[in-house]
Order: sequence, then structure tokens, then C-alpha cells
Amino acid sequence: MPSAELPGQARFWQWSVAGPFFIVALIWGSTWLVIKDQIGSVPPSWSVTWRFMIAAVGMAALALVRRESLRIDAQGLRIAALLGLTQFVMNFQFVYRAEQHLTSGIVAVLFALLLVPNALLGWLWLKQPVTRRFLAGSAVAGAGIALLLLHEYRMAPPEGKVLVGIALTGAALLSASTANVLQASNAARNQPMIPLLAWGMLLGALMDGAFALGVEGPPQFDTRPGYIFGVIYLGLIGSVVTFPLYFRLLQRLGAGRGAYNGVLVPVIAMILSTVFEGYRWSLLAAAGSALVMIGLVVALNARKPSR
Repeated sequence: MPSAELPGQARFWQWSVAGPFFIVALIWGSTWLVIKDQIGSVPPSWSVTWRFMIAAVGMAALALVRRESLRIDAQGLRIAALLGLTQFVMNFQFVYRAEQHLTSGIVAVLFALLLVPNALLGWLWLKQPVTRRFLAGSAVAGAGIALLLLHEYRMAPPEGKVLVGIALTGAALLSASTANVLQASNAARNQPMIPLLAWGMLLGALMDGAFALGVEGPPQFDTRPGYIFGVIYLGLIGSVVTFPLYFRLLQRLGAGRGAYNGVLVPVIAMILSTVFEGYRWSLLAAAGSALVMIGLVVALNARKPSR
């Protein structure tokens, strides 16, 4: 029996869409700051590994509570492996390293542009349309990002590596976008979501661990209460709670529109960065932030059905 709802058909202001949208945005707006605290005493590769080990156990437990079987077919395992590689390995390995060079708020703002590669890859792979207004809005948002990065570059200490942080964030964006479009595909939509995510997180954690072992050496962990709380928060709240909601949004709204919670995430992240990281605003940064928000809202409206 065919699916009753195809990607892009759901209306944003339905509670079943808007509710998860804002929950994901609020949680992910805070995770950037928690990730920043994870960096330092433990190499990023091991921090990512611990996060998704906990997330995999939590997602499997969620499936059991929902009385869903963890069994998936061979195609499901292939999708889970690819999802694990792109979303839970490459994306987060790049993100954690990017935050070594940029404030958490700036990385969050850069990730607000996720809707651009999502929409373009969705158009290329899934034949989801892209309008001229979407491209125009994305260009405005891109100009705002450029102003923010110029401000960041000017404020960075002489030994700072802002350009390295930008490059790492760009790589994370492309990895996450690939995973988003994969999750919005018909092949992924035909798989049970929670078991698929549980396997994707498990396989991703195993790949993260193998990478960490090869690059960073033996396992490392910080017994500091803040670090332990951060790993648990990121693994359970930042992953088990949010990823099922987010990937359901991708399936209902399409890859491009599903990334629109990126409009709200950086606002929350920048506020937290200002309070806890001492982020210093300037006219340049304020203008850049305004352009990003205006551009993304224009892009959002451009993706609404015209009839």
C-alpha cells in the first residue's frame, strides 16, 4: 500500500510538524555549547565515540519500549551503515574539531545553511524542486555568513585558525546533508525509523571508535562531572530524543524544508555563546546575523507550494 504522505506534502503549521520542529531546534541550540565543553581534556574522536555508544543503547531501548523489533533487512543495514558513516562519524568528527577553532555560536550559524545543500542534493537525487526565490534567499544568508566570519576572523587571536574551523564546518555540512537526503529517500522511508537509527548509531560508534583508536591511541575519558553529564546529555537528549523527530521532519517536509529549524538553532546558540563564552558582538556581527535570518526566512517562504 503506498504511503499516504509524500515528502513535501506536510504543512509546516500542523502541530505534528511544528511541535517536533521547535523541540529539535531548542535542544540542538543548546548542544553546541555542550560540545564546546567536551573539547580539551579528551580528544574529539573519543568524545564522539562515547556520545554515540550511549545514543545507540538509548535508541535500542526506545525501540524495545515501543515494542519494535531491532531486526532490519540487508538493505536496511546498508542504509544504516551509510547513515552511520555520514551522520554519526564524518559529520560529528568534523564538528567537534571545528569547535576547537570557532565559537559554538558561529558553528551553529554556519550550520543554519544546511538547508542549501539539502535542497540542492534533494533536487539532484530526489527530484525535489528548487525555486529562484530559494536561491536568492540562500544568497542573502550567504552574505550574512560572510560578515559573521569576517568578524570572527578579525577578533581571532594571531595564533587562531579561523579558516581551518570554516573548512571543517563546511565538510561537516556536506556530510550531514548527504545523510539528510539519504534519510529522506524512499529506500530509507521504507525502513522502520527507530531500529534504523539504532543500527546507524551503533555502526557509527564502532567506526568512530576504530578511527579514534587509530588516530588518538587508547581510549580516553574524563571523570569530571561536567564531562560525564555532557556525554549523557548529548547521547540521550541531543541524539535519542532529537534524531527520530528530525528525520521524521525530513521525510514529511522533504530534505530542504526539513532543515529549516536551522533558522532558530543559531539564535539560541548565539545567545548561549554570548552568555557562557563571552562572544563579543559588533555592528558587523549584528548585520551578518540579521542577513542570515532574513535570507533563510526568504528561502523558507520560497519553498512553500505556490498553489
